[in-house]
Amino acid sequence: MRAMIIKEFRELRRDPRTLAMLVALPLLLLIIFGYAANFFVSSTHTAVVGPQAQQAAAALPSYFDVTVIEPQDTQHDAVNLLKENKVDVAIVTGQSPVLALVDGSNLFGAQSTVAVLNKAGATVTTDVLFNPDLKTSWVMVPALIGLILTFIGTIITSIGLVREREAGTLEQLAVMPIKPSQVILGKIAPYFLLAAIDMIIVTLLGMWLFGVPFNGNVFAFILGGGIFLFVVLGLGVFISTVSQTTGQAIQTAFLFMMPQILLSGMIFPLDAMAAGVRWIGYILPLTYFNMIAQGIMLRGAPITSLWLPFVVLTAMAVIVFTGATLRFRRDLAPNAPQAPARPATKDAS
Repeated sequence: MRAMIIKEFRELRRDPRTLAMLVALPLLLLIIFGYAANFFVSSTHTAVVGPQAQQAAAALPSYFDVTVIEPQDTQHDAVNLLKENKVDVAIVTGQSPVLALVDGSNLFGAQSTVAVLNKAGATVTTDVLFNPDLKTSWVMVPALIGLILTFIGTIITSIGLVREREAGTLEQLAVMPIKPSQVILGKIAPYFLLAAIDMIIVTLLGMWLFGVPFNGNVFAFILGGGIFLFVVLGLGVFISTVSQTTGQAIQTAFLFMMPQILLSGMIFPLDAMAAGVRWIGYILPLTYFNMIAQGIMLRGAPITSLWLPFVVLTAMAVIVFTGATLRFRRDLAPNAPQAPARPATKDAS
């Protein structure tokens, strides 16, 4: 019995991934739920437009973080500011009562803002845009599209490639006269196609079952989904290159998945997270896909206003694929043949 216990401890010590699951994951969940599990947004980015913009901005409570004051702008300009995600609330002056336009695609922020505005009574008329009834499904469906793509790209891809390694067929591909990058692209092509089909099916089902609108450009949505797919598929390939067994691949992929579910803004709003945890969300690809999907589907945002998430995802795709290719070349590609040693010669002298 004692020998068996000692043996198991030694096995755990030799398996750092299992130790990470046993030790690091509970700590990660504690930190996340302690600092990120907050649905109430303490402040919101606000624009004030219209003839009395200066006076209204000065009279607003501290909850409203006024970042734009434009006395010459109209209600139409205020709607554009919300559509382009420059602010979360736009106060339109020059009428009685004052009109407050709220971005409903930012669900939890909108709920907090509406609760604050309701305290003002009849002096303010509140109009929620892009999600008038503040339906959770309207915000969750675009995020779930990204989560499904993440699951397919990260877990399914890594398991499929590791199984080939266990069967010995991946090494056979590596000795063929083709580049490692071509091997990787060839292996992920079926997963990319299947994930793209899943994205279309889930999007259409979400629109049909839950009435989620699609107000933006279809091409921009497809482009964002394609770039995001390259990122998560690259992560799956990278995980497969650092894993020797299917169990290791699943453990590593799960460690990648958990932060993306909890810190991407899908469940808890980024604005409500503590600053020490929020920065993790801004290095996760799912965060930027959520910005693209919600911006296009709910707000009808033009691609020019979503340039930041597009650029970040593109940079992530390049970095991840480069890292996966380098790992594949180092671990699986055959070493260059060694030059034969030159025979030793005797000195003429």
